[in-house]
Amino acid sequence: MSSSEADSPSTSPGPSSAPFEVVIAGGGVAALEAALALRDLAGERVALTMIAPEPEFVYRPMAIREPFAYGAAQRYPLAEIARDVGAALVEDSFAWVDTEARVSHTETGRQIPYDALLLALGARAHPRYEHALTIDDRRLDEIMHGLIQDVEDGYVKSLALVIPARMAWPLPIYELALMIAARAQDMQVELALTIVTPEERPLGIFGLRATEALSELLSEAKITTITSAQAEIPRSGHVAISPGDRQLEVDRIIALPELFGPAVRGLHVSTHGFIPVDLHSKVRTAERVYAAGDATDFAVKQGGIACLQADAAAQAIAALAGADVEPLPFKPVIRGMLLTGGAPKFLSARITGGQGFDSEIADTPSWSPAAKIAAVYLAPYLDELDRAAGGSRAALGDQAG
Repeated sequence: MSSSEADSPSTSPGPSSAPFEVVIAGGGVAALEAALALRDLAGERVALTMIAPEPEFVYRPMAIREPFAYGAAQRYPLAEIARDVGAALVEDSFAWVDTEARVSHTETGRQIPYDALLLALGARAHPRYEHALTIDDRRLDEIMHGLIQDVEDGYVKSLALVIPARMAWPLPIYELALMIAARAQDMQVELALTIVTPEERPLGIFGLRATEALSELLSEAKITTITSAQAEIPRSGHVAISPGDRQLEVDRIIALPELFGPAVRGLHVSTHGFIPVDLHSKVRTAERVYAAGDATDFAVKQGGIACLQADAAAQAIAALAGADVEPLPFKPVIRGMLLTGGAPKFLSARITGGQGFDSEIADTPSWSPAAKIAAVYLAPYLDELDRAAGGSRAALGDQAG
């Protein structure tokens, strides 16, 4: 049987058949967006199982504020979310997949069969530089708190923020730079800040209009930006920049990590372990296996992009399950909130050829709710949870600080 025949809706069960078994591996934004989308699109046609290694979903984009005493990123119990979408929750780590038998395997040895499998496993972050403080949003306050304190006390006079050549999502570096600059200004501390990036322009993926506005923000904050630069950090406090053989001596260095894919056993993966997918988020080398988010080989690693990929996968899976859904291809649109230490800025761009077009930067968002992660299902769902809990913690009301 060909891949197209195996994935055709004609092979899926009718309304009176047993539910179509969908396994979602992961507990992050792509996994939750897919679960919410599938419940909406396919209803009781699908039986959902979620495999997640942690008991909570953490709203990680807001972790960038933790070192500045804004409070911890919001946490949501996965058991409650699973209950809301009618999914069985397996608290375990996904290990590997047998695509011929259509069985997913967990680290503890559980075998969970599927009619369709969605991999939302995220990427693996690894420090690129031995002599730099590497950003890790799982424990950012722990990593950054001492440095911020040293800036406030005037012990740190110069700081470099470095984006490696194989970059992750670069927005956090610009947010950190702007927030540190604002804190230094508030404390009346002289601080020289330099961003070193391989990008041709700051946040160039958002297109010319947004990057020009960001460059103006950086200039106003007296942050120097060195673009089209490859950086090495041979020792503490020293950044070697090429081309040009430029040397930068600073008190401290912060760097983004490099990202690697999950290298799923049982699948053919691309360079550095990422999962190759088509425009419907179907894994190119496997039947009835889909992937979304940072685990895929799509170059942009961002929560909103992950949710768009999850939506495309959910539509394709719902159609397989017999739902009256016409799957639409994934169309990358980036919507991002830039935290600045003051009022946030809202950026958006459609992506083509690796960079943005029809881009904009504004003081108010073009999407609703005004969450850090723009998503069709997840953003309003979390907003509803937050409002029920007494405040819109994941949306704009708690962003500006």
